[in-house]
Amino acid sequence: MNAGLIVLIVVLVLLIGALVGLYIFGRRAEKKQAAQKEQMDAVAQTINMLIIDKKLMKLKEAGFPAIVLENTPKYLRRTKVPVVKAKVGPKITTLMCDSKIFDMVPVKKEVKATVSGIYITDVKGIRGPLEVPQKEKKGFFSRFKKNA
Repeated sequence: MNAGLIVLIVVLVLLIGALVGLYIFGRRAEKKQAAQKEQMDAVAQTINMLIIDKKLMKLKEAGFPAIVLENTPKYLRRTKVPVVKAKVGPKITTLMCDSKIFDMVPVKKEVKATVSGIYITDVKGIRGPLEVPQKEKKGFFSRFKKNA
């Protein structure tokens, strides 16, 4: 047999093995995520809160309790997460927000939020609907015209 053909067959077998491994790993991660979502939905509660500030911050800088930092995997401790400072009742607390709804959270307004532990999963306006900021979709060349 030709040496090039043997190398091609070995590369194809390795690629197929990698794809099968990724498929199995993805299915396990999907099941794990579904179980975590069920747990979060089970303990979720709706709270009225006044949003003071929102930022993307590192976990260490956000001011979360030490137990949160200990339970976070080491590779995720340096990543920036959406953090919301809110007044819940008489107390000011630091909460983590879902990245999908982070843009919807209004600053200096009162909202009704669904909270699971220190994690905000949903936000609704008390006095009317929330204003969702619209991002303009720019074309390829219009980005360069602005700089020129």
